[in-house]
Amino acid sequence: MENSGIYVGLDIGTTSIKVVIAEYLKDQLNIIGYGSSHSQGLSRGVIVDIDQVVSTIKETIKQAEQKANIEIDSVTVGVPANMLQIQRCKGMIAVGGQDGNSAEITDDDVHEVTRAALVQNLPPERDVIDVVPDEFFVDDIDNIKDPRGMMGVRLEMQGVMYTGPKTILHNIRKCVQRAGLKINDIVVAPIALSEYALSDAEQDFGAVLIDLGGGQTTAAVVHDHKVKYTYVDQEGGDYVTRDISIVLNTSFENAETLKRNYGFAMASLASTEDSIPVEVVGQQEDEMITEEYLSEIIEARMRQIFEKIKQALGSINAFQLPGGVVLTGGMAALQGVTELAQEIFEVPVKIFYPQEMNLRSPQFSQVIGLIEDTTKQSEINMVVKSTLENIDFVSQNQTSANPSMKPVKKTNVKNTKTKSKVVNTTNKSDKPTKEKKKPKKSNAIKNFFNNFFD
Repeated sequence: MENSGIYVGLDIGTTSIKVVIAEYLKDQLNIIGYGSSHSQGLSRGVIVDIDQVVSTIKETIKQAEQKANIEIDSVTVGVPANMLQIQRCKGMIAVGGQDGNSAEITDDDVHEVTRAALVQNLPPERDVIDVVPDEFFVDDIDNIKDPRGMMGVRLEMQGVMYTGPKTILHNIRKCVQRAGLKINDIVVAPIALSEYALSDAEQDFGAVLIDLGGGQTTAAVVHDHKVKYTYVDQEGGDYVTRDISIVLNTSFENAETLKRNYGFAMASLASTEDSIPVEVVGQQEDEMITEEYLSEIIEARMRQIFEKIKQALGSINAFQLPGGVVLTGGMAALQGVTELAQEIFEVPVKIFYPQEMNLRSPQFSQVIGLIEDTTKQSEINMVVKSTLENIDFVSQNQTSANPSMKPVKKTNVKNTKTKSKVVNTTNKSDKPTKEKKKPKKSNAIKNFFNNFFD
């Protein structure tokens, strides 16, 4: 499938809103424009003031447009892991009709079997964000990735459905639309990030991906190329900065500068001799502190975040996965964060850095990941997801719900020189049943991931 064109990613984060415009040509992604603005109107990953968010989106879009020398009119939006839920879905339809004869499977059949898989009761406060097929069955043949063009009497699909709160989804849509943009797609952020930041082997054999954001920290357990568990800690880099500000009695801005320029996530790695000047509120002269003292403040919060993740994911044996831990996000750039994570998780830890020119900071991993996810979507996955455009989900307390989203579509962008096709990209999990007896290491992994959705 030809995915060449211009793609736009919008990441609405708690501490910053980022936009990236990229051109995808011959399997190569080239960043041609980007913007980043301090977030207003968000708290803990959730929109709390639509007007402020709309204003920030417009500002960030303008930055990216000026660098890319084009005007964009649509984006793909990422949904954070807050209150996401993952559940299995399964549907089956007759392809050949009532006469029992076989027929060739088409896009319409894929749409129909997807609808059949999603015919289930949903709470009135939730919407379907995405559905990802695991495999199709044509008659008695299983493990089919794309059934179109095959002949059969019966078509079955098994997959994974991702749902989120209607309020969160409505607010995201409202902000993007009021910013003058169309929504091409809504992407589950941890899925896009995992496909970008993890290698093929890490996605296959399993790894833990931790996004160290400013407003919150998100951990995703990935295995067999699927996000199977997520955990969100409502603490992030801003909490570290606030700790520094309170302990040292300095402004939030000064605390952020101290953290970025002199801080270590592990105090034992910091200097005990090098002194740092600190502007203290109410004092005319700066106070001097050591890097070690500053880093002790940082380590206390970072250790608390990692310990919470260890407790949440340790209960499902996630740290026994061969891929270890991969860190990304803005706080992953903090010195000593790898060493602290390795001490706490007791597994190999590495940091993922984007390789695209000009954006090699971990803080851009999410928004670039959204673009990568869109460019590499298989055609069958796009057909399945586009089914959501026409589905009304029946819940126990209402007769119908609004359609979830529009499918990924290519649209036009305005360019002062040339015209291009554009696909724009912006920026769950039920806990498994615990075992009564502690299984062996190898069996623990196998049992958890084999039975996670049962």
